[in-house]
Amino acid sequence: MSHDVVIIGGGPAGLAAAAELVTLGIRDVVVIEREQQAGGIPRHCGHTGFGWREFRRVLAGPAYAHRLVAAAGGVEVRTGTTALSLEAEGRIRILAPEGIRYLQGRHILLALGTRETPRAARLVSGTRPWGVFTTGALQQMVYLAGIKPCTRAVIVGSELVSFSSLLTLRHAGIRPLAMLEESARIVAPRPAGWAARAAFGTRILTRTRVMAVHGDVRVDGVEIERDDVRETIDCDGIVFSGRFVPESALLKSSLLSIDPATGGPVVDQYGRCSDPAYFAAGNLLRPVEASWTVWSEGRDVARAVAASLRGMLPLPTHHVALQARAPVRYACPQRIAFPAPLPAALPLNLRVSEEIHGRLRMQGAEGELWGARRHLLPETRIIVPWPANLPPDTGLLTLDVAAPSARHPSPVTPH
Repeated sequence: MSHDVVIIGGGPAGLAAAAELVTLGIRDVVVIEREQQAGGIPRHCGHTGFGWREFRRVLAGPAYAHRLVAAAGGVEVRTGTTALSLEAEGRIRILAPEGIRYLQGRHILLALGTRETPRAARLVSGTRPWGVFTTGALQQMVYLAGIKPCTRAVIVGSELVSFSSLLTLRHAGIRPLAMLEESARIVAPRPAGWAARAAFGTRILTRTRVMAVHGDVRVDGVEIERDDVRETIDCDGIVFSGRFVPESALLKSSLLSIDPATGGPVVDQYGRCSDPAYFAAGNLLRPVEASWTVWSEGRDVARAVAASLRGMLPLPTHHVALQARAPVRYACPQRIAFPAPLPAALPLNLRVSEEIHGRLRMQGAEGELWGARRHLLPETRIIVPWPANLPPDTGLLTLDVAAPSARHPSPVTPH
């Protein structure tokens, strides 16, 4: 079966893209979603904080997800349908309730989202008892199943999602004993830490590593190391939060190029992948942004998709590669396509691997194209301007930080 656009993923980015395509007059659109309900991760988040930028309403996660689905009204959303493989020129194999099928799209928009890194991938030793969760698993148990999985919990990580875990614990009547962070400061803005201490009585322990999980049938403690001193916190629940990675397993067996630094697909400024039949948007591109950011990206990339369908976005004849040098961890998008008749659909954003003061700069063969002195924090989205009036023979641009603490001059994200 053939369609103008097939969107894989029914979260904020995918549903926003679907709604925008309909607004632009592209009506032969289908969304496939592996869960039984569309809406993405917000469906599991019972706390408020969603929707203001999108709908001018402050909404809880489930209400926000419902509005996303309603906004895409008129688009066919096939739930319980999993993409199995991506083939050349927009042909995809799917597993639907009626069996294995093939879909053909003039364009495929990938909006697969992201997932947290669980305990196993963090190489935390110890036993394997009940009581170890990710934030997503905790939210599904509390908000969807109505289960109180523990009574005293420790949160590992200090990203914004870690503070979402705090709200989920409070909703379930679970005492949050401590939040653990390996770095010298929390990843989320510092006021979040102050609020956690004041409102929840939660200890915020920085420079702290999880060494082992203890317990037989269920968790009875977590062993930590802080400033070379070990201690055990008595608890019956451990929430491993954050350290998001793109949900890119589907891409790994495809013909699409993957950026080893982000874990997501290599894209140009329009969200277009290495096979120009495919576009990508949202948290598949890089971990991890807030719902309103990926919603906005879904809309913007949808405009590029619509332009391509109408012949207003020609196939690229050449690319300029963007390369990150440590402490810049990655740049996304990873390349600039030419010709470029339309404004970029995606902002040029990057992240650094460490806190650093210095001159963030973009350089070409002829020297610096852009620069600004910045205080840069890890896991914070940093936006830099797209370069203007590039010479036609430009082959490579680098993004780095000129500072004494930028200790690693070698490239880390070759393309």
